[in-house]
Amino acid sequence: MEYLLTWGYLGLFLGSFLAATILPFSSEILVTGMLLAKASPIYVLIVATLGNWLGSLSTYGIGWLGKWEWIEKWFKTSREKIEKQQKKITKYGSFLAFFVWLPIIGDVFALALGFYKVNFIKCSTFMLIGKFLRFLIYIMLFNYVGSWFGFEI
Repeated sequence: MEYLLTWGYLGLFLGSFLAATILPFSSEILVTGMLLAKASPIYVLIVATLGNWLGSLSTYGIGWLGKWEWIEKWFKTSREKIEKQQKKITKYGSFLAFFVWLPIIGDVFALALGFYKVNFIKCSTFMLIGKFLRFLIYIMLFNYVGSWFGFEI
């Protein structure tokens, strides 16, 4: 992760992108590093949000390309279970995309939304809003807690 920080905003973008895929990666560590290095909080917010959003869209795209046979084979599950899950996903629809920022299950949501072909425009919009609010709140909390320890952004 330190290596990505040496790349500045490009490293933040790449790290945030990778963190939103199925790779185990933390964009918060990169955001924290950038803020501690006195990077612009506005640019950090924009770059981290865009990278993370595009990463989730790529996970959605992987789901879109998925096939029933792959799910049955790789996850050793029946079509009935998959159809039951589909009913749950379609019940909440694109609103689930707002929660793709959540650790672990967020990636599953993005993949499932793509697999079940939930409306792309609505999903991408809710993903963007969720990611933006996540980083906005994180940066605000960083600043607030940082003021206790004598550093502010």
